Amino acid sequence: MDDKHVIEVKIAVEKEDLDHVFDIRKLVFVEEKGVPVEDEIDEFEKCSDHIIVYYNKQPAAAGRLRIIDDTAKLERICVKPEFRKLGLGKVVVHALETAAREKGIRKLKLHAMQDIKKFYTKLGYTQNSDEFMEAGIPHVLMTKSIT
Repeated sequence: MDDKHVIEVKIAVEKEDLDHVFDIRKLVFVEEKGVPVEDEIDEFEKCSDHIIVYYNKQPAAAGRLRIIDDTAKLERICVKPEFRKLGLGKVVVHALETAAREKGIRKLKLHAMQDIKKFYTKLGYTQNSDEFMEAGIPHVLMTKSIT
């Protein structure tokens, strides 16, 4: 039996990849976290870069990058429940950071759910706000500079 795990990271441009991105986001944010679908799928979809991560050819994780002035905002980072604890969240964040770097952006920000801000701290992000509510979930603003 082959125990190698294949991780493929793509910028989602094709319809099939984008469908997987939205399916993962609906599963995690709408079904699991209770975010209204009209808040999850928003007016920024077409002006954002979307990342899809496949694990052994199965759609497993996603995220999006939106440029606001001179800052890249990492958004909608999520991993399907059955693929958690495999490091795929980190893969998504690194892919989004790479996409920002390729666009010449050096300042990053994200709104981290309070219960996973430790994850982002380990990846070099710093908390820059008090707790605030977004889609009924406690969040904090976190930032990072990249070279």
